[in-house]
Order: sequence, then structure tokens, then C-alpha cells
Amino acid sequence: MPTSRTAPRRILMGVAGAAAAIALTACGGVKTTSSGSSEGKYPSGNIEFSVGASAGGSTDLITRALAQGMSKELGVSAPVLNKPGANGALNAKELQAAKPDGYKIAVQNASLFTITPLTVSAAEATKIDSFDVITGISRDDYVMATNPKSGFKSIEDMKKAGKTIRYGTTGVGTGAQLASALTFKSAGIEATAVPFDGGAPALTALLGNQVDVSTMQIGEAIENVKAGKLVPLAVFSQERIPFMPDVKTAKEQGFDVLVTQYRFLTAPKGTPEDVKAKLLETAKKTFATPEYKKFNEDNSLTPMEVSPQEVLTSLQSDSETYKKQLDEFGINLAG
Repeated sequence: MPTSRTAPRRILMGVAGAAAAIALTACGGVKTTSSGSSEGKYPSGNIEFSVGASAGGSTDLITRALAQGMSKELGVSAPVLNKPGANGALNAKELQAAKPDGYKIAVQNASLFTITPLTVSAAEATKIDSFDVITGISRDDYVMATNPKSGFKSIEDMKKAGKTIRYGTTGVGTGAQLASALTFKSAGIEATAVPFDGGAPALTALLGNQVDVSTMQIGEAIENVKAGKLVPLAVFSQERIPFMPDVKTAKEQGFDVLVTQYRFLTAPKGTPEDVKAKLLETAKKTFATPEYKKFNEDNSLTPMEVSPQEVLTSLQSDSETYKKQLDEFGINLAG
């Protein structure tokens, strides 16, 4: 893990977010029934938010911020349980098997449904039609960065270097891996992947100049970019990112690489319509609060508070695009 001086702001906020959630549970006026009741209006008990990632990461912090706001709105406790593994697939499997009553829900990430299926068999892939999507939440863009000692300022600089580039990845089936692989292939740059288990160790390796470049979520890199400890080379969004307005997109630099991470709230398939409507209404109220808006800004998150159908359309489009690109360049992410 990076030291406290180099740790990204979102990781440091994880402790505060967790503490806030615990404090909220103990507040007067909040129901703490361990489970829902079949009597009365929903909800009549705790709503469990599960996270398919470790504490302190993007999905965890987003879940905690959303759970805290929705708990206040609904007047019930909303504990957050971390169940990391396989880019969220293990948590998704548990949620899929849960009773569809609205008392077990989860924020899930797009890469589990758009990129991970490209690295496993069809039988192993997690399918979005196994869940009910409640609402879109936010987008988390990627930036490729380097250590200042490399001397690189752009993708073209890496191409001119005339050497094999060693790049850190944050795991198989992630957007960071996909964006990096597509960039090097489309630019004709010889490159070798150095795998790490998540963004924190990849960041540490880059700061220590153990790899030439690494792609990570903007919230993980931005503090070190501002401090001059990292040099951003490209972002992988359609347009420049407000949080890093001076950094050119890969597309601006001549490379058609568009990869982004986004998240959405889900429930088990078959959740009653009135329950889904209540969850959506409460999520929207949370999105509108000053506290939640500030959370997005502090963590370099772009709101993507769209309808379930828009989420599904984006997932399908991205899945088709990524598969086509991997086939075109002969890239095997699993290998």
C-alpha cells in the first residue's frame, strides 16, 4: 500500500465513510430490524448493501456514500458488507441467489459485464439479465500515467522511445487492462504487462519507477498528478475530463481507445415493481443532496444517474465494441 502521503484521497475517505455508516446505524430514529417484514410498507427493516471489492476502493466508497444517503431517506439501517473476489463476480453470484425483496442490493461495476466475460468461458460469465437494474450512478474515467523520470509526455513519446514498455495492470478483466492493451496495440508499441492485484499496488510500483506506465482510475492518480509525482499521458473518455482538463484523450492523440468504468445499483431479478420504485426514488433524493454531490467531486466521479434501460444499452454497446477491438488486434486479456 502507498504511504499516507501518497494514498489517493478516495482511499483515505474510506475510513471516514465506514465510520459514518456505523454512526448512522446507531443514531436514534433509525430502524435496526435485522430483516424485512412481510407486513406494512417497504422497507420495514435493514437494507444490506454488498460490495464485490475490498474496503477503500471506488465501488466501496460509492456504495457507502449511497447507503448513507438512502438510509437517512428511508429511516432504516443500511449496513455495507464487503465481499471481494473475481472483479465482483463472487458478490454478484450471492446477490443473484438472494430473495428478491429489496433487502439485499448492490452497486455493481460495468467491467464485470463488459470486459470480464471476454476473459472467461460463457458459462462462467456474469450476465446482467440475472439482475434488476435500479439506476445508473456514476462514471469513473481512466488515465494512463508515468513517473516523471521516464521523460514521456504523450503516447507518441512512448512510441519514439524504441523500447519495450513495461506497464502495470490492476487485474485481469478490468478497464485499466483493456485500455492499456488497446493503446499499445493500436499505436504499434511493444509492451509487456506487469500484473498487480488492484490499483493501490500498481500505483506504488509506478511511483517507485518499477514500471514505465500504468493506467488507473482518475481518483487514484489525481493527487499525485497535482503534486507532480506522476505525469498523465492520456485519458480514455470521449472528451477531456473536467478534473484533468489539460490532459488529451487517446482519441485526440490519434488512437481510438474509449474505455470507461461506470456503476449502477442492482437488486435480485424479480424484485417487486413498488420496491424498485421506492429504491429509485430514494437514490434520486440522495443524488440531489449537497453531501453526495460533494462526494462525487472529491472523488473525481462524473454523475451517470441514468435510467435502467440506458445502463443496459451502454453495457450491450460496450460489450460489442470491446469484443470487436480485441478480435481486430488479436488481444487475449486472459493470457
